[in-house]
Amino acid sequence: MANAVQKIVLSASRDIPFNKLVLSQSNVRRMKAGISIEELAEDIARRTLLQSLSVRPVLDAEGQETGMFEIPAGGRRFRALELLVKQKRLAKNAPVPCVVREGGLAEEDSLAENVQRVALHPLDQFRAFQALREKGLGDDDIAARFFVTPTVVKQRLRLAAVSSTLLDVYAEDGMTLEQLMAFTVTNDHSRQEQVWEGLPRSHNREAYFIRRQLTEGAVRAADRRAQFVGAEAYEAAGGTVMRDLFEHDDGGWLQDPALLDRLVIEKLQAEAETLRAEGWKWIAVASDFPYGHTAGLRRLTGDTVGLTDEEDASLTALKAENDALEAQYAEAEELPDEVDQRLGEFETAIAALEDRPVRYDPAEIARAGVFVSIDGEGALRVERGFVRPEDEAPVEPVAGGETEGDGEVAFAGTEVAVQRAVITIGGAPPASSALEAAEEDETIRPLSDRLVTELTAHRTLALRDAVASDPHVAFQAILHALCLQVFYRYAPDTCLEVTAKHSGFSAQAPGLADTPSAKAIEVRHAQWGRQLPETPADLWDALTAFDTDSQAALFAHCASLAVNVVKEPWNRRPGALAHGDLLARAVNLDMATAGWQPTADNYLGRVPKVRILEAVREAKGKQSAQLIDHLKKADMAKEAERLLEGTGWLPEPLRLAGIEPGTQATGEGETETDALPAFLAGEDEAASDPDEAQSRAIAAE
Repeated sequence: MANAVQKIVLSASRDIPFNKLVLSQSNVRRMKAGISIEELAEDIARRTLLQSLSVRPVLDAEGQETGMFEIPAGGRRFRALELLVKQKRLAKNAPVPCVVREGGLAEEDSLAENVQRVALHPLDQFRAFQALREKGLGDDDIAARFFVTPTVVKQRLRLAAVSSTLLDVYAEDGMTLEQLMAFTVTNDHSRQEQVWEGLPRSHNREAYFIRRQLTEGAVRAADRRAQFVGAEAYEAAGGTVMRDLFEHDDGGWLQDPALLDRLVIEKLQAEAETLRAEGWKWIAVASDFPYGHTAGLRRLTGDTVGLTDEEDASLTALKAENDALEAQYAEAEELPDEVDQRLGEFETAIAALEDRPVRYDPAEIARAGVFVSIDGEGALRVERGFVRPEDEAPVEPVAGGETEGDGEVAFAGTEVAVQRAVITIGGAPPASSALEAAEEDETIRPLSDRLVTELTAHRTLALRDAVASDPHVAFQAILHALCLQVFYRYAPDTCLEVTAKHSGFSAQAPGLADTPSAKAIEVRHAQWGRQLPETPADLWDALTAFDTDSQAALFAHCASLAVNVVKEPWNRRPGALAHGDLLARAVNLDMATAGWQPTADNYLGRVPKVRILEAVREAKGKQSAQLIDHLKKADMAKEAERLLEGTGWLPEPLRLAGIEPGTQATGEGETETDALPAFLAGEDEAASDPDEAQSRAIAAE
């Protein structure tokens, strides 16, 4: 007869008054982990005790039960109940459900309860939160019940909303949690599955790569267009914003670029309508204009509108408050938030008052126009007062019948071929018989063209020699000629036949106008323009009034605008480009320091894969290049952009042989002023004898 299987007998359970329970020294848990005792107490108060305590009777010296029970497993629950008793929210003798253990070791009970416990799978937690949401609980309510932040609830709900196909892969450990989090960027399940299926072919399963694939074609919320329109207006128009709840996303990605572009143009057109009332002849609207779009146009100067008495008083008061607050916290290592906010308010208010509007002549407004676009920060950019050549008013003929060249009338804004060497004063050249009659006639007639030419040739040579003897005047004359060409349109008010050609760019990458170099040039040009007179006739006196440093700085600005080291296949200039290298060495040019860095748009996406790998290999080493050598070109370019960021790597056309980034082109201890010509550094250092200076220059050659 077979032996009967012995049946298992479970430990008895009973309710024991709380004041009969004590903690046991046999509890193996020593380290604090999980939610706090306070949070557990609140949870018990909300839904009562969900799990019984494991207890053992306390025996006396004779081995008899004392009526007290110790707790080897469930110490945190006991402490939470104890806190509720202290708060008088639970009675001291309240019955507590317990499982009474008698055999075995107390330490074993404690260890088994903690070791054999299986933590909830994250996916089960995500789906549980989703179930609570479906039963009517809000995010804040769920967060309060489980002692987490609403953001955590949103994250877990977003994870539960990923494609069920991908959730099954995650449940079977075929995907990491970081990868799953990356897929929450979009709610498009088909797109999620498409990207997942394509990952094996890319050999890149990193979370950042998944995010990049899912957001391909979308517009970053940090884009100037998105900043200009605003996320609220975009969403109100039916657009969708993809957000990443697990990584800093700078506002997310706008999924509909076409809608965004339409909203941009509509908003710019609305801004242009408000400008129409000012009376401009034309208004050009675009989200971005290419660099140099104002070249060839005359800029109106206008008069800056001064402050009213009330505005002046407000500005003075604001500056006084700002200075007092800064002085109060001058010694503080860190400003309090409210003080920092207040200083920011002062700065904004002061800038608004100091940014004065400009008043233009109505007659000039009628022939000028405005460019309306978006600046690099996403704010509205309005460039007023540009006159096109065809809109310039005709210049009246000179009184007395004098004309330039062969009697042509010069129009402002229109290039006219003028014969420089011949100056005709009065009528046509007389015939020989008329000349003989004139010799007998006592009437004073105009000199012949030939004689005037011969006489002025003498004067030209004498003037050349005199100018060569006065370096300061020569420098100012060149500066005067450059300024006429840079700041005034077709102003033939110089006798120097010097031309400074300011070339545009036949091809340029997007965003060229927003580079640090372009912005610096624009600001510097505007500053000088405000310091120069409105009419070319007053320029010479204005330059004479400038000190030496100001003249040198203005000269450098004008000369810089004539620099052109653009290499074009149809315009071969080896000598000019070689001189460009010499000039770059002289100013210690470093394109990386100037702000250029390789991206998929400006370089990496426009060269073969072998060059992309070569760039990564040069900057980061062979190992980094091997990490991306299996990728398709588009993916390789994006990965290379990430790897090359901050390395200072430059392609060959932007490098300068023999110059290391950060080194100085001038000699040790030599400053920028030291490198200026002697006659610009000061009177004492200039040569007192021009012939002596010329002799030294010849000897140096």
